[in-house]
Amino acid sequence: MTEVEPLDVGALADVAGPRVRGLLARVEERLLELSSSAGPVLGRYARGTIAAGGKRLRPLLVLIAAGPTEPDADAGLVRAAVAVELVHGATLVHDDVLDAATLRRGQPTVAAAAGRDVALATGDLLFARAFAELSGGGSAAQVKVLSEASSALARGELMQRHDAFDPTVTVERYLARCELKTARLFEAACALGALAANGDGDGDVAALTAFGRSVGLAFQILDDVLDVTGPAERTGKRPGTDLLDGTVTLPFILARERDPQLAALDPRTITTPERAAEICALIAASGALQRSRERALEQVEAAKSRLPDRLDGGRRHALELVADGVVSRYA
Repeated sequence: MTEVEPLDVGALADVAGPRVRGLLARVEERLLELSSSAGPVLGRYARGTIAAGGKRLRPLLVLIAAGPTEPDADAGLVRAAVAVELVHGATLVHDDVLDAATLRRGQPTVAAAAGRDVALATGDLLFARAFAELSGGGSAAQVKVLSEASSALARGELMQRHDAFDPTVTVERYLARCELKTARLFEAACALGALAANGDGDGDVAALTAFGRSVGLAFQILDDVLDVTGPAERTGKRPGTDLLDGTVTLPFILARERDPQLAALDPRTITTPERAAEICALIAASGALQRSRERALEQVEAAKSRLPDRLDGGRRHALELVADGVVSRYA
């Protein structure tokens, strides 16, 4: 079995085949080209958002989900991968505005550096460029997939705002929010790739979309675990950030079921980083972090079980490694 560091996208691309690595390089070039060509102000912040980037996990899923395709399909695959990453970048900028966040991956957010208006315009630009890119060469089915995922992101953000500081949020409500805010874009990435390979779609599209959903849920659950455990130099934010902005996550929900002190806590009283750190310690002591990790692993196994039987070995292996890497990051 190939050894891959947690979410090492380069190594995962090698498992998927040299063609995928080459396509990822083209995706990176196009992302920087599109984000830079918007004038001196918006271009600066759009480029900074994309350059700070993440692991390009969603573009990788587009490319692996497509599988072997004819060379003349490469341009369409790159467009789809670029579009999904631009939407991801746009949502991060907008989320930081809504959350009044000052840091993103250890760097000042656009809102902190340039103000709310520039941040909103930057996010809008990235959204617009995403759909222009996809509609320039994608199918109507692909545009619909990304449009529906973007709408889901907005609904998920509204749900998160509605639920802020609400100690009665249930696990079911939390998972529904995670599906909208995170999993739907993972679904879209897999669907975009599968549609590029299969036209209007077949059984593989549905199966790979379900795979993406479970991977996305696992990804978000672990992100919420990492908000409690840190460390800041690895996650790019101070532990307890979710507690301070009122986001009720799975570790907090499960910890409240186990610890009477947390069950009686009003989340609105968590107003300082020091108090947030104290609550993080109580959450960790309750055993809720381990149970949350177990829930993430359950989603990983569900994702693997949904992969189509007819996938070739290399492609299946790469997707399984993506699913495993989601939970093992920062391990």
